[in-house]
Amino acid sequence: MLTDTALRNLKPKSLTYKVSDRDGMYVTVSPAGTITFRYDYRLHGRRETLTIGRYGALGISLALAREKLLDAKKAVMAGRSPALEKQREKRRLTAAKNFGDLALKWLADAKMADSTRAMRKHVVDRDILPVFQNRLLNEITADDLRALCNRVKARGAPATAVHVRDIVKQIYAFAILHGEKVDNPANDVAAASIATFVPKDRALSPTEIRLAFHQLESIATYPTIRLALRMVLLTLVRKSELIEATWSEIDFENATWTIPKQRMKGRNPHVVYLSRQALDMHNCAGPAGLQHLPIHVVTQTKKPAGNWCLRACKRLNPLQAACAKAGAGRIRARRGAASR
Repeated sequence: MLTDTALRNLKPKSLTYKVSDRDGMYVTVSPAGTITFRYDYRLHGRRETLTIGRYGALGISLALAREKLLDAKKAVMAGRSPALEKQREKRRLTAAKNFGDLALKWLADAKMADSTRAMRKHVVDRDILPVFQNRLLNEITADDLRALCNRVKARGAPATAVHVRDIVKQIYAFAILHGEKVDNPANDVAAASIATFVPKDRALSPTEIRLAFHQLESIATYPTIRLALRMVLLTLVRKSELIEATWSEIDFENATWTIPKQRMKGRNPHVVYLSRQALDMHNCAGPAGLQHLPIHVVTQTKKPAGNWCLRACKRLNPLQAACAKAGAGRIRARRGAASR
């Protein structure tokens, strides 16, 4: 059985030779004086050799070599090849990808709406990559992620801090799905440990809707833009979904508006059931022969309809004060919508 003293006294010879230890482990001494721990075993009818490691200050100790030997023996008993497992691990380390590369691949390949992709890319570029870009995936720990989230929260952006955690979690899930053998640090960082929010699930009251319609009459804008804002209140669709709508999407006979999946955030077609008021507005705004054109084309404005809608929406600010005076509270149309 070998000891540290015996190992230090081993001298090189003209040819490599072996010195046995115990439990099947032995060392080889090369002509250059390199001492290497090895283990020979048989598995599935074939003979294999595991190189455990080099001995010395820059390698491993005798005690650690014996611990690794025990792990190798357990693998053989379980029908696994410790030599092949070591080779696979070495290949993984050699081909290990840094976080920045995986983040860019996730942004390019993951399925998400274009608006969501743009928002997440902004968070990745501004908050995540400056810290994690050049780190390997297995170098980022839960403590590192928590520290980053706390830093973002400290600048007064708790919602963004939660987004940071969620994006990192999805990037690691994407990496694991594509064969990376890493732990997901976000699993140990709960979103509630970063920030909590009061749910904004209050529905618009009849008073708020009535005030909104009255306030629209006093907004200085094009009649078609005013019509679009009324349509938003009646249908509670996203601004982009209304602006990019085409007349061919409207089924006047069945009183439905089918938004194709390409323009939906969840990438599924969405059917909006139109009220009598909404149908009347479409009948007023839709001249014959233009059913194949975008609805906003017939507004007869030379500037993008989206910009005009935004400016008009900003002029709704007095409505917030009016609602507060009436005790109705702040309006958030889509968040305040109720499905019944």
